[in-house]
Amino acid sequence: MGKTDGAVLDVLLDRYGRTYAREAGIRLADRPKPLYQLLVLAKLLSARISAEIAVAAARELFAAGYGTPRAMREASWQDRVNALIRGHYRRYDERTSTMLGEGAELILDRWQGDLRRLRDEAEGDGRRIAALLMKFPGIGPTGADIFLREVQAVWPQVAPYFDQRVLDGAGRLGLPRQAGRLAKLAHSGDELARLSAALIRVSHSEESVDEVRSAATR
Repeated sequence: MGKTDGAVLDVLLDRYGRTYAREAGIRLADRPKPLYQLLVLAKLLSARISAEIAVAAARELFAAGYGTPRAMREASWQDRVNALIRGHYRRYDERTSTMLGEGAELILDRWQGDLRRLRDEAEGDGRRIAALLMKFPGIGPTGADIFLREVQAVWPQVAPYFDQRVLDGAGRLGLPRQAGRLAKLAHSGDELARLSAALIRVSHSEESVDEVRSAATR
């Protein structure tokens, strides 16, 4: 790691390196409940709505007790809608409530509520995991990318996972655009996930890019 890359990385992680799972109150671990909660969050984040609202909606769903597939399935459609509305997830609340119920049914029926079984079915291959994730209603390529970026903190099988948006964000900061070289800047799976989240955040704002680069040269 060059001195410049190291300085940029330190500023980036310090100011923007909080995973979306952590923001949503998910204590991510390789266990069924937090993995399912991450899937719910990835579905919410993949809609055309702000990340802040998606995270707030996830928090409301979990606070209402819908943090497991069984609880999500057993909640009424209206109860799920109400939780989404409390999180200001208004444009997509009704359709999302339906998809969350259907997704809970799928994970229970096919993988007994445990996404580790999905991972094992895919033999730990990131592309195959993504393909299986996209069987869930409302999870497309964007949602699969979000899930894999975050889950690499606890699934070393998929690490490093950097999609094009992450690599583009790295390039804007002068960091390596090649996944292998970028991964060498991180020291753990958790740091890979934090780095991915940070690069997604700064990619939305030229002001954030300038802020990080300026702070790194001081």
